[in-house]
Amino acid sequence: MLIRSFPAGAFGTNCYAVASGPGQECVVVDPGMDAVEPLARMLAADGLKPVAVVLTHGHLDHTFSVLPVCDGYGIPAYLHPADNGMLSDPARWHGPQLAPLITGVRLPDPSDVERLDDGAVLSLAGVELTVRHAPGHTQGSVVFTLDLGEAPGLLAGDVLFAGSVGRVDLPGGSWDSMLASLRDVVLPLDDETVVLPGHGPATTIGRERATNPYLAEAASAPSGRGL
Repeated sequence: MLIRSFPAGAFGTNCYAVASGPGQECVVVDPGMDAVEPLARMLAADGLKPVAVVLTHGHLDHTFSVLPVCDGYGIPAYLHPADNGMLSDPARWHGPQLAPLITGVRLPDPSDVERLDDGAVLSLAGVELTVRHAPGHTQGSVVFTLDLGEAPGLLAGDVLFAGSVGRVDLPGGSWDSMLASLRDVVLPLDDETVVLPGHGPATTIGRERATNPYLAEAASAPSGRGL
């Protein structure tokens, strides 16, 4: 498995390309702000050809460049339908601090976006991504599990970071839902699972289980909370 990434734009959103190897087709994950040119350079360095964009959620720092990337390569985008409103009416969902980003941005119409459903397995570019709905950061947040060869992998979006978790104070966020997602989706994963987050460095489930205070809180949350 080949994973390439770079931090895009002012928010340092990790944009990933996932492929079975150099010179192969790939899946692009979360092309954020100012991602078009650095993504093109990253793909060219390994001779990768994108076949789809998958989005962990609908926030602009993860979707900002999805339309030019999809139009430029003639490929579809995938998003959980609970976050479609962030494409059709971004001002409502992003809060005042992100309002300056919205001016002039072009996002795809939700009707042009393929849906991600919980438990679906996407077979794209020789890679299998299993979709797990993990609301809390947004209503439509998802994570993707995959086989990295030597270890399982988790494309975590803004659900889990090294030492932290995604914020829940923007419209559509919910701490109870985040705790439930951490408890029911994240904590059951094997300790050796490599976490590829939406921001910051990679980590592992074992490291976060041992040190992340939010996972400790989720572990003690009563069953059914937030669902």
